[in-house]
Amino acid sequence: MAEVRQATAALKMTPSDFMKIALERAVQQREIIEMELRDAKAYADNPQRPEEIAEWRDEQVWTSDEFDSI
Repeated sequence: MAEVRQATAALKMTPSDFMKIALERAVQQREIIEMELRDAKAYADNPQRPEEIAEWRDEQVWTSDEFDSI
């Protein structure tokens, strides 16, 4: 709780506002984690076939020249 008091004072917020934002972000993070888990399960349930990977193999070749212009 001391950290919350320090944070709210530094941000010039009420503890209630700080907690509201913290809880909203926690819910958002939970939703992101759920989506990532759902995506991971979908990829595990439907892995790419070798031919799907092969068609992109040439695109994966990187040369040092490509990074020189960045």
